[in-house]
Amino acid sequence: MGPRSTRRRGPLHALLAALLALLLGTATLTGCGPENGAVTSLGATGGTRVEGGTATMALPPAATPNWIFPIGTAGYLASYNNAVQDLLYPPLYTAEKKGAGLTMDSPRNLAGQPRYSDGNTTVTIALKKGYRWSDGTPVTSRDVEFWYDLIKHDKQEWAGYSPGLLPDNVKKFEVLDDHTFRLRLDRAYNPAWFTGNQLQDFTPLPKHAWDPHDENPKKVFARLLEHARKLSEFATDPLWKTVSGPWRIEKWTTSGQVSLIPNQQYSGPDKPHLDRVVLKPFTTADSEFNVLRAGGVDYGYIPPSVMARSASFKKLGYRIDPWEGWAITYIVLNLNHPTAGPLLRQTYLRRALQHLIDQRTISDVVWHGSAEPTRGPVPAGQLDRDPFPYDPEKAEALLAAHGWQRTGGQLRCARPGTGPDECGKDIPAGQPLRLELLSQSGSTETSNTMQEIKSAMDKAGITLDIRQQPLNTVLGTTVPCKQTEPVCSAWQLGFFGTQGSWYFPTVASGESLFATGAPSNMGNWSDPKADELIKKTEYSDDPSALRDYARYTADQVPVLWTPNPAYQVSVIRNDLRGIDQNPTLGLAPQDWYFVKKGGAGR
Repeated sequence: MGPRSTRRRGPLHALLAALLALLLGTATLTGCGPENGAVTSLGATGGTRVEGGTATMALPPAATPNWIFPIGTAGYLASYNNAVQDLLYPPLYTAEKKGAGLTMDSPRNLAGQPRYSDGNTTVTIALKKGYRWSDGTPVTSRDVEFWYDLIKHDKQEWAGYSPGLLPDNVKKFEVLDDHTFRLRLDRAYNPAWFTGNQLQDFTPLPKHAWDPHDENPKKVFARLLEHARKLSEFATDPLWKTVSGPWRIEKWTTSGQVSLIPNQQYSGPDKPHLDRVVLKPFTTADSEFNVLRAGGVDYGYIPPSVMARSASFKKLGYRIDPWEGWAITYIVLNLNHPTAGPLLRQTYLRRALQHLIDQRTISDVVWHGSAEPTRGPVPAGQLDRDPFPYDPEKAEALLAAHGWQRTGGQLRCARPGTGPDECGKDIPAGQPLRLELLSQSGSTETSNTMQEIKSAMDKAGITLDIRQQPLNTVLGTTVPCKQTEPVCSAWQLGFFGTQGSWYFPTVASGESLFATGAPSNMGNWSDPKADELIKKTEYSDDPSALRDYARYTADQVPVLWTPNPAYQVSVIRNDLRGIDQNPTLGLAPQDWYFVKKGGAGR
């Protein structure tokens, strides 16, 4: 990925080189045993498909699935939660890779392509016939309406809610028959955007099982949330046994291990070949690496530092396949923090901090080429420039021009006030430029990335204190907040992007991420012009709308852009086939199968 930087390497890079040598030395010593410890003698192609078997997939470091209800709430939005939910309760539409982009026209879809009419103010959707719940009851339009009623009456609880979007932009939900429904919209929308970024959420839920007595939607939602918070009962609660997807739960432990078995009533085109799929949690990447080398997982990952030694894994019977995501990665800035907020609300200061992040060197050295710089609020390939490249001198000049002076190596505000050459509103004289970062644990690359950023800031006179916690803790802490709320004092900067911070739906617009009040606008950023540009991406199919939004938001630096890594560098047994790594991080283990020697393979 990209040319290697010629920038001189400092002490951190020497340390990384030493750690890499130690790690590779350890890897060389393990591969003992029959067939040199190979998990299979098959190559990456060839063989005959067999039915059955158990495949074990490693979950990301310090990531444990902890939410089963298909309507997510704040703090439970991790991609692995969504991936498991979609296997039990598939949405109407599934995004899949097509060329360099994504398509919503998947054979997995539970509905045909939506029909837009009345000047793109009406959408009619027909469900495919034959789909049933695991208890034999047909999936109908009423099940989709049930989902819609839940989010309509409890939108403030739904983490997917953005003011003005679903469910606000649907004036009326009309059930035409058991397999057809119609949406009356509040205005005309760009069909590509509405299909890719709104209809992707529509998910049939079993009304006959979850709401047999037609209760008030708020009462039903509260009851479902109560069940969804009982992690220890996910595998035994009768509520979660009625599913429509290709899989059902066999086990779900409080430590995060999930075992799925086929739903025998599933009538879709993608019926499972395996007997069981196990999603296995790990506390760190190193612990997963050790189990992988011992043959304990069939589908795992390696640290980017080991990519250069991929030949040794091929000898063990694995293939290497980096999982690229439709994503961006960043450090969230809590603009509502009582003390750090006034600092982070200054655009000049955010730009200065961005100039201190050497994305290219971090991508090439820390991530060993498995990451690429993030340029702004859309995947890097959709932006033609990096507005704030690494430039410490420019960063220091920006800060000096706004009244910051070094005292004992620490930058302090010397010119308080709101003038063009002063520190900014609510920043008192003498305040040090000191920030605290809450970062996810479990990844050497992430830890080293943050240390590299800390080092650059230290040299510029900025103190960055780093605190590491498991991913679920970080996700549960870095939430949108008001200045008076206790959680708003719990974090200043947050990072949860070891596998990428944000994965987009089909259209990489910003309504869920950078619009005022958006559910995933964790830093509470608000900009009227950005809001206006985001709305244009929703209404217009003109490509310039997305470009204008991306350029403007990149210039405002609502977050600190950091290298966007591959979701993971996957290592997969050669005899496990059918794996297509979806850029949106969806899983389709129903397509997986094992092969044995003989035949032409598939």
